[in-house]
This record gives sequence, structure tokens and C-alpha cells, in this order.
Amino acid sequence: MTALAGGVSSDIWRVDLADGPICVKRALPRLKVAAQWQVPVERNIYEHAWIDTVSRFCPQAVPRLIGHDPKSGLFAMAYLDPSEYPVWKARLREGRADPAFAAQVGVTLCAIHCATAGDGDIRARFASDTIFHAIRLEPYLIAAGERHPDLAATLRALVETTATTKYALVHGDVSPKNILVGGEGPVFLDAECAWYGDPAFDLAFCLNHLLLKCLWTPHAAKEFLACFRALADTYLARVSWEPRRECEARAARLLPGLFLARIDGKSPVEYLTDERDKDRVRKVARTLLLEPPNQLEIVCNKWAGEIGL
Repeated sequence: MTALAGGVSSDIWRVDLADGPICVKRALPRLKVAAQWQVPVERNIYEHAWIDTVSRFCPQAVPRLIGHDPKSGLFAMAYLDPSEYPVWKARLREGRADPAFAAQVGVTLCAIHCATAGDGDIRARFASDTIFHAIRLEPYLIAAGERHPDLAATLRALVETTATTKYALVHGDVSPKNILVGGEGPVFLDAECAWYGDPAFDLAFCLNHLLLKCLWTPHAAKEFLACFRALADTYLARVSWEPRRECEARAARLLPGLFLARIDGKSPVEYLTDERDKDRVRKVARTLLLEPPNQLEIVCNKWAGEIGL
């Protein structure tokens, strides 16, 4: 059994069996971050359920499930070899920004939302509001508001809107570190935050990372913004559960809050350490929170101007 590098919320192992390797994942009660962050381990149940649900209509977009022990907070899934399924984040770090792949992410993500929109059974299965608040809304938006008291009411309003919008099955952690570049398109991992709620959260969460990566790999910043636009455009073109403009407006208003949260929330991105870079994020995020946009292109253009593009 070999421990694998992963995120901050789980232990992950490669287990070599006679007929080949598998991957086993166990949720942790305390996340591996500097801030005190206790979270319910039953989120592992929802992650397993998210993969199971998505496998019914987008089987190529999730690992194959093998077994589940909900009492122990463990489940097993197929091991996807990094040589065949590289992590999107690693490619972005190398400056390999491919708008066509970003568009595939947008298409697949929206397909998941469309397939689950308005489904009462799925809504009942993923009534995980308490967990979503504990591992997404509180440590990101509310925590950022504690660092920026003048924005606390605005950030709490975003929390309220997100928490009360119920359209489709949400992954909750659509980040490049949780997306593999597969031969048939993106493969989504780490759905511990799975919740029936606002799909605009998934869209904004992923786009946020493409903005932040501009400071991590500056020479590819222009291409990262092209990925931002490709993902947003392909996703929004397929929205079917509500008018596109309404979904986009919620994503555009939420995005600056998430942008700020990855600097001043409980889970700051590990790759931005220069205070000058952090201040650039704060500057743009604060401006957009004080003057909320209704289009994602406004957010993209504001950040492009800040970084000189």
C-alpha cells in the first residue's frame, strides 16, 4: 500500500492487488491546513454517491467504483495511472494551457448539471447542506468576511444566495487539481463537497483557479484567460434549467468572493506566497465585490487589466 499525494481533506492510497492496482480513499475529520478546520467525515458517503450518480450518464468523466465502507469512511475506485491521466493542474503549471480541453471541462460539467437538474430523487439523496456549509461556504466566504469586515455583509449575502438556490447536483470542488486529462475528456475527482444546489458555484469555483494561475505561471497568463473564456462560453451555451443570464450573473457575482477567499479564507492557495501578488487579488476582488458584475467577461477583463493583458 502506497500513500498518494492529494489534497488536504483525505488520506489516499494506491493498493496493489493480484489483478492490478486500485485507489482507496478515507476522509479525515480535520483538514490539513493551518487554520482549525473540522469537517464531517460522512462527506465520503456523498463523494461515493456523486461518482455513482454521474457514472450513469457520463461514465467517462468519473473513475470506476469498486467498493464502499461507509462506516469507516472509505471507498475504493479504479486507479488511473498518471502517465495516461495527468492532472490538469500539473499541465497548467507547465504553461500547457489548452482552451480546447477547458471547453471540454465546460461541456462535461454542464452535462452533469443538465442531467440532474430538477430531479427530486437526486435532490433528496444529496441533501448535504450542513456539510457544504461547513467545508465550502463558511471556510471560504464567511472566513474571508472576517478578514474584511467591510465586505462581510456582501459575502454573507453570497452565502445566502448560494445556499438557497437549488437547481442541480453540484460537485463543489471543481479545481484543476481534481481534474484528470483523459483520452475521452476530463475525469473529475474529489467530490467530497457534493450537494444539490447552485450549479453556478461549480462554474465560478473552476474559473477562479484559472484566474489565480495567471500569477503562478505568468508566461501563460494570456492562455489561461483563453481557457477561462472557452470554459465559460461552452458551459453557458448549454445551460437549460434556467435562463443563461441568471446562471451567469450568480457565477459572476460569486467569483470575486471566491477569488478573495483563496487568499484570505481558511484554505488559501499554496502557490501564491508573495504579498504583492496577494494584494493584486485583493484589489480586484474587493472592487468587484463592491460593484458586482453580472457577466463573467467583466471579471475576466478586470483581472486582465490588473496583470497587464
